Amino acid sequence: MLNLAQIERAADRIRPSIYESPLVHSKTLSRLTGNAIFLKLENLQMTGSFKERGALNRILTMTESERRQGVIAASAGNHGQGVAYHAVHRGIPAQIWMPRSAPLIKLIATRGYGAEIVLHGDNYDETCAAAVERSIEKKATFIHPFDDDEVIAGQGTLGLELLAQNPSLDVIVVPVGGGGLIGGVGCAVKGRNPQVEIVGVQTARLPSMKAALEQRSPVELAAQSTLADGIAVRRAGARTLPLVQAYVDRIVTVEEDDIAAAILMLLENEKTLAEGAGAIALAAVLRARTGHRDKNIAVLVSGGNLDVNLLSRIIEQGMVRDGRRLRLRVRLTDQPGALERLASVIAKEGANIVETSYNRAHYGVGPREAAIDVTMETRGRDHSTTLLAALTGSGYEFNLVE
Repeated sequence: MLNLAQIERAADRIRPSIYESPLVHSKTLSRLTGNAIFLKLENLQMTGSFKERGALNRILTMTESERRQGVIAASAGNHGQGVAYHAVHRGIPAQIWMPRSAPLIKLIATRGYGAEIVLHGDNYDETCAAAVERSIEKKATFIHPFDDDEVIAGQGTLGLELLAQNPSLDVIVVPVGGGGLIGGVGCAVKGRNPQVEIVGVQTARLPSMKAALEQRSPVELAAQSTLADGIAVRRAGARTLPLVQAYVDRIVTVEEDDIAAAILMLLENEKTLAEGAGAIALAAVLRARTGHRDKNIAVLVSGGNLDVNLLSRIIEQGMVRDGRRLRLRVRLTDQPGALERLASVIAKEGANIVETSYNRAHYGVGPREAAIDVTMETRGRDHSTTLLAALTGSGYEFNLVE
């Protein structure tokens, strides 16, 4: 099984080429959670995630003969980017296999680093199986995203950095997919300071490592769609499970809404862009899943490769959840000036109309009536309540559109 010495050698090996990401204290998140929260910003790595640590360490352990044959990797995005960037930079041919559902931003970035892209399969498992088969045919080195000792050792260098940056840490909260990151971090941290608690976080939709711990063996879960696509692993690693059993104190799960809220929290309050897998550790802390109070907690923001279209939907849905976006279906008389009068009431209360839609044939309206859907931005739930009271006081009939 992987040991601390291997991780220390990996740290020396990759140090010249890997950014030592900052560990920043967040006053806002500390106040909200009752702990001292420190964010480890791995989203600032060259390829946008921690994955390049393990990819680079594996590449640097290859022989000259292996380098000439090239590398192959299977990835939903972040691991592929790390392999592509560090292999091509060293003149090593790289072929990255990605599921057809891979986020466009990650596909474009991986191709931009100079790798050959092969789109295959509807999920990671199908893609990985085909990529392994091709690597055998081509006699190329297959770089597994998590179930490889040198990859795990590379990810574990994060743990050494954390302890060096803040020796007073009580807890480290880590995203969990196949287990390479938390296995490596756990081994490194517990090897230096066994008192530090290691907590893993998975999406409730795909808790493959949690299931493996309960069954004491990797089990394959059904494929699920999740915001945390970077850790959407159906089966925990055979090499990572023993590490998690040995070094991880517990694993908790969070829901999709929790992940979306954490993405929005990081963006608005910390000016930090995180993808779903990158924000999931914070989601657990914000939802008090870890159960800590008055602790020094490092939260890994493991990646920031988020599609802008998905980001826009997360922002809009987050505003709805927070009561900052309100949609009403208002019944009006269908005559000149009706909309102007409605708008004046809304404007007087300080809300901003962002969208309207008229309908004269549905929702039970009469021949001289219209229904109008009005979407508004407000300052929050209290402001929305005040606005609704003003509309009622002005004689308007309306329904809240969920």
